[in-house]
Amino acid sequence: MEYDYLKALDEFFCSHYTDYSKLGAIEGYRMPELISLGPNGVIERRSSDCMKLCYQPDCDELLRRFKEKLVDTNFTFGFSLPSFSDRIGDRFRKHTFSKLLPAVLVRSKETAESAGAKLTLDGKIWKGIVKGTLYPQKSVLLALALVCRMNAEDVSDLFAVTGYNFSSENVRDVVAEYLLSQKIFNAQMRDRCLAEYRIDSLPIRKGEN
Repeated sequence: MEYDYLKALDEFFCSHYTDYSKLGAIEGYRMPELISLGPNGVIERRSSDCMKLCYQPDCDELLRRFKEKLVDTNFTFGFSLPSFSDRIGDRFRKHTFSKLLPAVLVRSKETAESAGAKLTLDGKIWKGIVKGTLYPQKSVLLALALVCRMNAEDVSDLFAVTGYNFSSENVRDVVAEYLLSQKIFNAQMRDRCLAEYRIDSLPIRKGEN
């Protein structure tokens, strides 16, 4: 069916999202017992994984309520300035974002120019990121991975050199991880998934595949 990918996204989200303070605030959420008294009076502690939405009896309804109050709180300028020591160190590091990027773009059948055209970043900022005089923030890396249809290995490599990772406590990250892991790069499907979780902070130019 047309929206099977949205159902799959919901299932992925419910089994991966771990901001338990926000989940616990959902009306109707039932807090599971994390500590119990086992045989022989031994205290047993359950993994916090049992607090995920997928283990809730009314998972679908709780997710609906959760979505109703979602607001994308990720704010970014798209870049950060490297320190003087970072700039010096980058000259000698074998792997940096700007050094890895050209090969990654080639594998994605993109150039720095074509990739930058798919982002809403100011041209000067994008050129600075490409040259390594500016560091990309996570929102830029996620957007770039989506519009360039990057494979999992390249995304992992770029995350490694920038110090980022997917945070299971961040709605944007969980949705982006789903899109990349399932290779959902079609613009309409991608944007529908982002809109479903009210994510509007990724610098993706409208209509771009």
